[in-house]
Amino acid sequence: MADEGLKSELQKSGIFVTTIEELYNWGRKNSIWPMQFGLACCAIEMIATAASRFDLARFGAELFRASPRQADLMIVAGTVTKKMAPQVVRLYNQMPDPKYVIAMGACAISGGPFRDGYNVLKGIDRFIPVDVHIPGCPPRPEALLQGLIMLQEKITGDKLEDAEWYKDPEHGEFPVPQYGTNGLVPRYNAEIWKPWTPPKESESAS
Repeated sequence: MADEGLKSELQKSGIFVTTIEELYNWGRKNSIWPMQFGLACCAIEMIATAASRFDLARFGAELFRASPRQADLMIVAGTVTKKMAPQVVRLYNQMPDPKYVIAMGACAISGGPFRDGYNVLKGIDRFIPVDVHIPGCPPRPEALLQGLIMLQEKITGDKLEDAEWYKDPEHGEFPVPQYGTNGLVPRYNAEIWKPWTPPKESESAS
């Protein structure tokens, strides 16, 4: 790999030197296809972000897709009820790798003002992995743009040799919960999230 000084001199002549990995990540981060669905009031802010005033297209993520088969970004915008959680996980499983998730708003992150409700999931990260959390109730379009930029920075740092979707063909297939008489079964995905347990007295004393 050429050093930075040589790369700078070559760029002055219109010659750019890069790696396949950098080129691959550059193409992915500038062609994100979000999935077109919303769950609650945060979806209005997501729509405003894609409209002309904030213009999400400036960042290469304007192509909202109506099918999970054509999307690589899931924006969970709004309250996730326990009846809706299985559908969200099913849609996530149908998205091709590599795929990413943005939890938009307090409801998607922790249940928000409905956290104590019997019918609301206390965070979508209990069932699917979340890459970027955007707090707020609801967060403004600028916050979603900032979250997208953070996701692009994460994509830029992806290493092909460490990519799970190349190592394991079943990567990303998570169990779809079922809504039963006593809530969701399973209640959470143990590979993704586990409830916090207080330390024992002997451990806290040490």
